[in-house]
Amino acid sequence: MILEILTYPDDFLRKTAKPVAAVDKEIWEIIENMADTMYSAPGVGLAAIQAGIDKSIIIYDPDADSEKRGYQALINPKVISTSGETVSENEGCLSVPDFRSDVPRAEKVVVEGLDREGKAVRIEADGLLSVILQHEIDHLNGILFIDRISPLKRGMYKKRRKKALKRSDQAS
Repeated sequence: MILEILTYPDDFLRKTAKPVAAVDKEIWEIIENMADTMYSAPGVGLAAIQAGIDKSIIIYDPDADSEKRGYQALINPKVISTSGETVSENEGCLSVPDFRSDVPRAEKVVVEGLDREGKAVRIEADGLLSVILQHEIDHLNGILFIDRISPLKRGMYKKRRKKALKRSDQAS
């Protein structure tokens, strides 16, 4: 089932997601729905909070392809360590429509969480996967990628977004 993706400035995106207590059928169903949503958007990652679900779950697929669907899920993910610095060029977000920007990120990241079966996993990532994990875990902490760019660029986006929302409200 395709879920609605919340977009900025929706207040729900600023929530800190609640940890998942037990990995069960409900969680598996949420993960499947999140995958359907991510691939249809299309995107390479999605946090449950973006779909209005207050649970600490992310899914990701750096090679996103709706035919192969090789996504992974992480439940209750936490960044354990980061190293190096890089710039995620032209980063975008399904919840921040019509905007892309260069974002400072850690070059490498170590993340721990649970897989779909509830087993503990540790991921050491660099490159695109590192950026995706940082981006999606930020969502679980109420942080949008525009919070990591310059105040000037962020202000310009917010102003443009408010104008677009006002126009769409007047049209309906």
